Amino acid sequence: MRHDEMIGKVQALAQLPDRGTAERAAHAVVSTLSERLPAGLARHVAAQLPPDMAAAMRETADMSAERDSGTACERFGLTAFAGRIAVRAGTDEDAALRDAAAVMEVLDAALAPELTERMAGALPADIRELLPVGRAAQYTEETG
Repeated sequence: MRHDEMIGKVQALAQLPDRGTAERAAHAVVSTLSERLPAGLARHVAAQLPPDMAAAMRETADMSAERDSGTACERFGLTAFAGRIAVRAGTDEDAALRDAAAVMEVLDAALAPELTERMAGALPADIRELLPVGRAAQYTEETG
């Protein structure tokens, strides 16, 4: 998926007022996601993204890997995830969660299915619920 297409989808899904806001939201989410994923997995995700989105994700993954001796990821839940996105995007936490769900949906469409599954498996349940597969899994468990 091309960069312009991804940003347009994020803007539409999150109902953002303009492309600049959608761009900030997308970069905030992928950077924060990169902190939460193991560095190698974050680099695999970045490899399937448009160059500037990939660069934001790789840069954060590289900084996290240096700090955490190569492979570890930071451990934090949904509240911290939303807070970090809000700071990066210059918004509040409710908007950050809405934006994160939109970006995760776009990532789900852009990434190979097995990579999305690996990403979902690396996230805690509360953040995983932002992914379409997480929502589907939650729905299955609740109605199952």
